[in-house]
Order: sequence, then C-alpha cells, then structure tokens
Amino acid sequence: MSRIVYKIVEHGEGWAYQVLGTYSETFPSADAARAAARVAAREQAQPGKDVGITFEDASGHWHEELSHGDDRPDATVEG
Repeated sequence: MSRIVYKIVEHGEGWAYQVLGTYSETFPSADAARAAARVAAREQAQPGKDVGITFEDASGHWHEELSHGDDRPDATVEG
C-alpha cells in the first residue's frame, strides 16, 4: 500500500495543503486548510469503482492509467 501525505503549508496570501508537489486552493487559515486536507485524505482512502485516470507528472507529461477501486493509499495529514 502506498502512502500519501497532505502537508499544511503557507501559500500565497494564506494556507493550503500540498500533496505530491501540488497545492490546493488557498484557505484563510491553517485550520481551514487542515480541515480540507482531512476531507480529501478521507475521500482518497475510500474504495470505489475501477476508473481510468489521467494525470500530469512533474515533467509535464500526461499519463492514462486504470485505477483499481480497492487499491487505496494510506492518506495522512501533517502540519
């Protein structure tokens, strides 16, 4: 099982959560960013249907994969 960490960080004019190098929208407080990160982490861990996904890697290349609904990461919030 993979592990994903949602980190609470200062971003722009407020706070955000960062996961795998990507920032969320900006929130007015660290507590608001933390609450949103907890929701996202819970949703990330929920099993679901097998679906096709498209994502961009750090080099700007796009990929398509099949994500199995029962292959969920261990998602945690830090900060």
